[in-house]
Amino acid sequence: MKFDVAIIGSGLAGLSVALHLANTHSVVVISKGELLDGASNWAQGGIAAVLDSGDSYDQHIADTLIAGGGLCDEAATRYIVEHGKEAIQWLIDQGVPFTRDDSAEMGYHLTREGGHSQRRIIHAADATGHAVQVTLEQLVRTHPNITLLEHHCAIDVINAAKLDTDSAPRCVGVYVQSVKDDKVLAISAGHTVLATGGAGKVYLYTSNPDSSTGDGIAMAWRAGCRVSNMEFIQFHPTCLYHPFAKSFLISEALRGEGAQLKLPAGAGTAAGQRFMPQHDVREELAPRDIVARSIDFEMKKRGLDHVDLDISHLPAAFIHEHFPTIQARCLEFGIDITKQAIPVVPAAHYTCGGVLTDLHGRTDLPGLYAVGETACTGLHGANRLASNSLLECLVLGRAAALDIEQHPAPPTPALPAWDESRVTDADEEVVISHNWDELRRFMWNYVSIVRTDKRLERAQHRIRLLKEEIDEYYAHFRITRDLLELRNLVEVASLIVNSALSRKESRGLHYSRDYPETLEKAVPTVLTPD
Repeated sequence: MKFDVAIIGSGLAGLSVALHLANTHSVVVISKGELLDGASNWAQGGIAAVLDSGDSYDQHIADTLIAGGGLCDEAATRYIVEHGKEAIQWLIDQGVPFTRDDSAEMGYHLTREGGHSQRRIIHAADATGHAVQVTLEQLVRTHPNITLLEHHCAIDVINAAKLDTDSAPRCVGVYVQSVKDDKVLAISAGHTVLATGGAGKVYLYTSNPDSSTGDGIAMAWRAGCRVSNMEFIQFHPTCLYHPFAKSFLISEALRGEGAQLKLPAGAGTAAGQRFMPQHDVREELAPRDIVARSIDFEMKKRGLDHVDLDISHLPAAFIHEHFPTIQARCLEFGIDITKQAIPVVPAAHYTCGGVLTDLHGRTDLPGLYAVGETACTGLHGANRLASNSLLECLVLGRAAALDIEQHPAPPTPALPAWDESRVTDADEEVVISHNWDELRRFMWNYVSIVRTDKRLERAQHRIRLLKEEIDEYYAHFRITRDLLELRNLVEVASLIVNSALSRKESRGLHYSRDYPETLEKAVPTVLTPD
């Protein structure tokens, strides 16, 4: 199969690139599941942009730099912020139904979120990501120049220099496997775009969908691209803890209305006691990173699986009026939040680092681009400011598309077929599931919210053993989606641990008990493949 552009991932970043290019290029969009299965579709809040005369680029930039703990790239931040309004207008032109406000300058309601000094979040009620993705999905599905390969897993990008030693290094396509029939396709492309999202599934608890396995980051690393700032993983403090509840966030709005964090029954005589007053004067209304660290401390200190978030002291009618979705979801699991506390744990939420790119989305390998959460542009620094992520997807998606338009690709070589001779081993699936579980548990225990060098070194040792075992399976047995994702997860886990070990300070989302102080000079962590 041959296309001008191959896009791996179907979130906001990937679909933006596809739609900007489709009128002049043949495009294939490759998705592990359905087009709407990614994290963009789950985004509740909105998109941050300067859309009102009372706001300014400098204020948005300043808010981003403060949140980023001194580690944001100022040029990248300015570029992305200054292109925000035109990115929003493009979405409006595509038909995205943002919430209206006829009294506002642009006619749309703007809200304010933590860390922002102004109202600048444009949104579609409390399901912005879904509104945006549904709109773009319809456009992508009906465009004659866009081919969709849903339920296909990318295996690796293809470097021309690996096919022919006389060729210069360049990405010339990607191998992908059909989830439904296991057939592997070689897709030739003049330009390839990684838009696979983050890597939240490397942790036991995450707000991310199952597809967030760091595929693009791992593929770029194996292709020889640098990655940056992988130690900065943003954790949301309160995710519903239940064996059958996956990835459901309990909004911090509950704490804003008076919900209290308490120790659960497993805490013995301390059960039912609040603990945030002992950690911060702002108690439950402290910033996310502080609340997440406090919960983590109590869980590790007392050997708890979760803590409780209790809003039952407020009137039932008030709870129903303000939190109907959360109340209904908890009731599905037998939890009546008007009478009971909600069991919660912190959850991995956003990967601030990723594949190092410039402001055109270009990676170190010519012909290969990375956009969205897969990439590290320098915008997020050591901690992402709320609603800047979708903004980055839009602005850099358009920038990558423009660069692809301006730089036609040389002819692509013929690609060799995938080696299908490997056989399936009888115990493969069991071993893969065991390794997946082991990886996510020790990453949660040793490399999550609060870190020490000893814990990181333990994780590094286990990752080394797991990598050897997974590499052996990959080399000798027929591949599956689970094996591909596990291979990528262990690669990303290694990048996170190695980045964390190299940072001898606490900054933003990276908190080390061994190095609690923040150094005067902020320096990004950049890892280079051997």
